[in-house]
Amino acid sequence: MKILLKGGRVVDPATNRDTICDVLIDGAVIERVGSDLPTAGVTVVEVPTGCVVCPGFIDMHVHLREPGQEHKETIATGTTAAVAGGFTAVACMPNTQPVNDHAGITELILSKAAAAAQARVYPIGAVSRGSQGEQLADLAELRAAGCVAVSDDGHPVADALLMRRALEYASSFGMPVIDHCEDPALRGGVAHEGFQASALGLRGLPAIAEELIVERDVTIAGLIGAPVHVAHMSVQGSLRAVRSGKDRDVPVTCEVTPHHFILTDEVLQSYDTNTKMNPPLREVADRDTMLQGLADGSIDVIATDHAPHHYDEKAVEFDRAPFGIIGLETAVSLSLDRLVKRGVLSLNRLVELYSTNPARILGVAGGILETGAPADLTIIAPDIQTTIDTTQMRSKAKNTPFDGWELCGSVAATIVAGRVLYVSDTVTGANVFSKEWK
Repeated sequence: MKILLKGGRVVDPATNRDTICDVLIDGAVIERVGSDLPTAGVTVVEVPTGCVVCPGFIDMHVHLREPGQEHKETIATGTTAAVAGGFTAVACMPNTQPVNDHAGITELILSKAAAAAQARVYPIGAVSRGSQGEQLADLAELRAAGCVAVSDDGHPVADALLMRRALEYASSFGMPVIDHCEDPALRGGVAHEGFQASALGLRGLPAIAEELIVERDVTIAGLIGAPVHVAHMSVQGSLRAVRSGKDRDVPVTCEVTPHHFILTDEVLQSYDTNTKMNPPLREVADRDTMLQGLADGSIDVIATDHAPHHYDEKAVEFDRAPFGIIGLETAVSLSLDRLVKRGVLSLNRLVELYSTNPARILGVAGGILETGAPADLTIIAPDIQTTIDTTQMRSKAKNTPFDGWELCGSVAATIVAGRVLYVSDTVTGANVFSKEWK
């Protein structure tokens, strides 16, 4: 069946398009994008006023927990949460139980994702066996099984020689290495090392622990010309190192999470374990630097670092609680409200951060609306008022500090391979998508 999305504002940085036009979908692919496309023989869907049609958003940093920690999240619940949050695809980190360090685990993840039939899933394999940082995993095997990148996320690649070999090996297969940049010798804290941690009696995680490894990774990547991606960047010194690398044409990219460009360590005064994450919430100057990096193009991607935990695991003393918060169903609204509405970013730049750049860095299809591209679309309503409500979330987990926040901007619908997988019940007119597709 052919569907014509007619008369919507289409924003696609990859084709420099930001205009009112039509998108013709033929099954699972895009047939054509243009103005006043013929309507004969197709089902016409009038895009609701105020909605914006974008290439599908890709979250390149999530934890789906399966296999091994299904009490926190499953691939089915995580990908359902993803489409509800506007994401047509997610890249899942390998810190499962067992670790995704061989083809069997990768194949299991992909089979579970196919059965769920929600957001696309791109597995990320482990850099080292068991993510122990001692021996490289079989990266060729992981690539052949379907991994798009490698990372020991949650565990920094501490050994510089291992990192060099990983970059050399992964680059030969066209895969970036994604590193959790944190010097293990400086780990052990639970909050950013500074005034707030001292005042609250919490052990500190210093900014330099992140900066040192970012500097090292940029230097090694420059030496061998292999792509490295800095995960969940949070401090000024890290962005300074990334900018320096880019100025020297080092193939380095980086991401930032919504919680790191919105919150600061001042919120720790509540001792709410939903404000405990790693990297920790930093100082105001760090937060503001992340905003500057988003605005000036230094930062390539917004990723959620979706880290679901069971309620009981977070309902303990602050220093005993696990790190991490969920983000799949909050990120887009938070970004529209805090970045676009407030004039920090244009809508075009936001789509680049959520779609164009993740697709390019991971080397996956999507991130563009053109003939032959996957019919993966995120339709947003930037001016719709919405409230974050954990009771309505699709994720198994509810661990977020943003519950109850009132924001401007929402996801109207999510389409994957030409299938409508999510339609908002609060965006006026959004139900046209589900009605017309039947």
